[in-house]
Amino acid sequence: MQMQATQLRVGNIIEHEGQLWRVMQATHRTPGNKRGFMQVKLRNLRAGTQTEYRFASEDRVERVSLEQHVAEYLFESGGRYTFMNTDNYEQIELDRDALGDAVNYLVPNNQIEIEFHDGTPIGVSLPKTVDLKVVEAAPGIKTATVSNVLKPAKTETGLVVGVPNFINEGDVVTVDTESGEYVGRAKG
Repeated sequence: MQMQATQLRVGNIIEHEGQLWRVMQATHRTPGNKRGFMQVKLRNLRAGTQTEYRFASEDRVERVSLEQHVAEYLFESGGRYTFMNTDNYEQIELDRDALGDAVNYLVPNNQIEIEFHDGTPIGVSLPKTVDLKVVEAAPGIKTATVSNVLKPAKTETGLVVGVPNFINEGDVVTVDTESGEYVGRAKG
């Protein structure tokens, strides 16, 4: 479905230069007496890479609709990640390339949405935040009173997150899946 570039919104999936992209940021700019344009940040759905692109206001883009099915993440084996469709119990495998940075947020038994294009699974749609258990954390400094000082903590998925001094090994923290940043201590 064709649409005007000025109608691009965060979350839209478009086909651009033969690839599928998710719009991560979209800003309409009209600099002085020059022609307006859309400045967009795009994430490649297959490779996970990000790029910025400038569309002229009059450009038309091809919007793509993806099918989404809720699935439960089961396990990883040899770089292949296995999910189970919660409707029909069919197992779906995706490789690390298709998932990109999403592998840092996959915890067994969590439910996520798998995205399909023309019947082929191409990636996952993560929730805004996930709860991850801290498996390794540097000891806190007892005299540290400044709250904005962060220390590195390794989570159960291997993701290293900057956390406040009071977070210890075994704690569960909430992490933003877009930025990879600590949001807070998970309610337990």
